[in-house]
Amino acid sequence: MTPTANPGGRSRTHTWREPVPWAAAGDVSGLELLRKVIGGELPEPPISGTLGFRLVEADEGRAVFEGDPGEHLLNPMGTVHGGFLATLLDSALGSAVASVLPRGRAYTTVQLNIHMVRPVLADTPTLRCEGRTVHVGRTTATAEARVLGAADGRLHAHATTTCAILTPSRPAPPSTP
Repeated sequence: MTPTANPGGRSRTHTWREPVPWAAAGDVSGLELLRKVIGGELPEPPISGTLGFRLVEADEGRAVFEGDPGEHLLNPMGTVHGGFLATLLDSALGSAVASVLPRGRAYTTVQLNIHMVRPVLADTPTLRCEGRTVHVGRTTATAEARVLGAADGRLHAHATTTCAILTPSRPAPPSTP
């Protein structure tokens, strides 16, 4: 399939800093890593710039993102694609879990359940998504999040997640002859 020209069409570009895997970012906790992203010491993940959202707050068990809907996110029905909300929610949920992880631990989403309750339009003002942990165990964690209008507080979506807590693998013991 060859790309088609779009004469007179709109375009959107963004730049990003080279991603730094958290394992390479230093021997710090998840909360410290999130705060380094907020402070600009670590680059934000490129997906943030692609979709137009950003991490704005992080505390133990809590992470807040803000996102800006726009025409570039519209689906064929003329509303913002649900993938934008899903990614915003997944980011806040996962970051809430990350905020309680000690040095050297990581997580991955294994379940994401989303309810979209109000449409988001291209001209919808900034949305605010707050994620909070519900349970954090040795191998799994759960969290919940809500997407609200930053100015009016109206609920647009809410979600829950289950995350697997990952432990770095240990080197194999030396074999005996």
